Amino acid sequence: MITTFPSPEDLGLSPLHVVSVSGGKDSTATLLLALELHGQENVRAVFADNGNEHELTYDYVRYLEAAVDIPIKWVRRDFTELWWPRRDYVRDVWPTKGVAQEVVDRALRVFERGPTGIPFLDLCIIKARFPSRMAQFCTHELKIVPITEYLVDLHDSTGRQVWSWQGVRIEESAARRNKLQGTGACVLSYSEMGGGIHHYRPILRWPWQAVFEAHDAKGVQPNPLYRQGRQRVGCLCVNSGKDEILAWSRRDITHIERIDEWEDIVSEVSKRSNATFFPAPGDNDTARERGGIWQKVEWARTSRGGRQFSLLTDLAEPTACSSEYGLCE
Repeated sequence: MITTFPSPEDLGLSPLHVVSVSGGKDSTATLLLALELHGQENVRAVFADNGNEHELTYDYVRYLEAAVDIPIKWVRRDFTELWWPRRDYVRDVWPTKGVAQEVVDRALRVFERGPTGIPFLDLCIIKARFPSRMAQFCTHELKIVPITEYLVDLHDSTGRQVWSWQGVRIEESAARRNKLQGTGACVLSYSEMGGGIHHYRPILRWPWQAVFEAHDAKGVQPNPLYRQGRQRVGCLCVNSGKDEILAWSRRDITHIERIDEWEDIVSEVSKRSNATFFPAPGDNDTARERGGIWQKVEWARTSRGGRQFSLLTDLAEPTACSSEYGLCE
């Protein structure tokens, strides 16, 4: 005899709508849309903390929780289980691969101190490198993995279908457009992950103006970093351009100092004894001299071509409000 069990839909259980919150404008607009369409009882919000976010973004996530009156679940990767096997690999395998004992010992001193508790830094130590444009492991390991674990746990504990709402827009970049455009006039606003979990991208075609209009309509302030001229409001990204690096160096010098410290630490666990936050193509022995964080800051202060310092850049002071989106007007 085959026993069948009623599905959640048969029991009258509606799907849960989970919005991945980043503190940015797009995810906030997505959360506001989900709440309007499905109500607080059917909406959940989750924030993946990589340990390298801007302090104002942390503050904004807390503000948003109060502003929309819905709990935002914070999730964080813990790399303890990967840390000690990596330590053992460095100790036991590196010498057999011709790595100098001096290099092995230096790396082991870092591992013996144990995980730092900062997910981004711990991941870079384990990888012995920083992410890059071609190896963007930070997004997968620090955002996608913990949020996916949360979605699976939510489905398993409630028995309800879970719709994962993602605040992405094809206007943001050519790469995103190519990935999510689909064919013809279609956009890939829906995909099925499996196991009762679905991906939904409701604002794929929204222009940025509509995103801020959604904030205004609900009386929700955008992340204050947008009023500092930022286009991205999370951590300083390894793909950041000249203007963004300059903005961080002028307003958030402590973040630059922290990255300098992290370059020291990750260099200690690197076989080549050199690791830079931003790419530094060329001779590895001079990578830190040419492409360390402070060298990138100096480059960001130069005019086009990267050879002459811009007098206007040197003299200019950060204004109280400077927005790429006209938020100061």
